[in-house]
Amino acid sequence: MLKKSLLQVVILPLAFFISNHGAANALPGQSMEEVETWIKAHPTLRPRTGERFLVTKTDTPAQRFSFQAMVSAPGKLTFSNNRNLSRAERISMYDAINGMSIDKLKESLRRIYGLDIYQDFRQAKVMYEYPNRSTINAARFAGTPIQEALKGELRVGSRYAYWVVVARARNGKAFTGQMTVFLKSDLDKLKEELRNR
Repeated sequence: MLKKSLLQVVILPLAFFISNHGAANALPGQSMEEVETWIKAHPTLRPRTGERFLVTKTDTPAQRFSFQAMVSAPGKLTFSNNRNLSRAERISMYDAINGMSIDKLKESLRRIYGLDIYQDFRQAKVMYEYPNRSTINAARFAGTPIQEALKGELRVGSRYAYWVVVARARNGKAFTGQMTVFLKSDLDKLKEELRNR
């Protein structure tokens, strides 16, 4: 019997949910109670016992998916004055069988949040992309291959900011990636941190 990939089992059923129920009900800027209720009711994100704001799904050790709602801004951990406000929500995927791409992350965003957020992402302006040639050269010189392997971008839309990252192996194939939807007020902080890595 052939096993279905994680993307078919976990992500693809969301197409039915989104097409029938419209846009997402919980996003950064809302209370953690609203986010928790939405996660529990979401047909794919529904957490197991003990999971609240971090939901993980595993098809095989070679395929994993997680969704996490956070009260802290993305990037370096900082203290948050409002511990009841969602500031960022991150989709993380690992697929050693089929590989990972920014397009797969975009599709996951559309299926989880609906067309409104997907369109906001598509129309968002790219504010920062990495790595650039100088970062690649510096990483090779310093012997830090992770800096060269991470391909990412920051975007700002009319509603939210977005951080997309895919990690590539030396052969150029990517197996892991993440997309974070976060408050636009946290964009400058994250952009500065990424530039100063």
